[in-house]
Amino acid sequence: MSENDGANGGDNHEDAELFAQLRSLWRGVDPMPAALIDRMIATVAAEGLFEEYALLTLIDEPLGAVRGDADALTLQFSDGTTSILLHVTRTATGAHRVDGWVDSTSGAIELVQGERIRTTTANDTGRFVFDDVPDGLALVRLTTTVGDQERTVSTPQFEL
Repeated sequence: MSENDGANGGDNHEDAELFAQLRSLWRGVDPMPAALIDRMIATVAAEGLFEEYALLTLIDEPLGAVRGDADALTLQFSDGTTSILLHVTRTATGAHRVDGWVDSTSGAIELVQGERIRTTTANDTGRFVFDDVPDGLALVRLTTTVGDQERTVSTPQFEL
């Protein structure tokens, strides 16, 4: 800072000019990458995303019409390490059947609807089923082991 600064009773005009020249010099010598701000915003927004939520992908194409013309919904969730595939169909009683597959070894698998939690386990091929599931918001949560680390994977809520 110069002697002509606000602390000594002067103004900061000379300092402001010097800083403006330095900024101009560095912008010319080492300009900021064009996409830096967008990349930083995306990085900060995605921080912790894989640990907190799985990504939801709605699969539009039919996987096979083996059960007639019943309403069916296929959802795929992945956190980059573990994937969960859910196939939801409406039963004759008006409830839903949720057939699921998980691609990693898991412990208890929970279907959560508000205060109601239903628990099951996957078989050797990763398949699991929840029968007579009522309409409403739901999520699937499971505990899995990757290496030596046990972790919980939870899908976002989806509507049945």
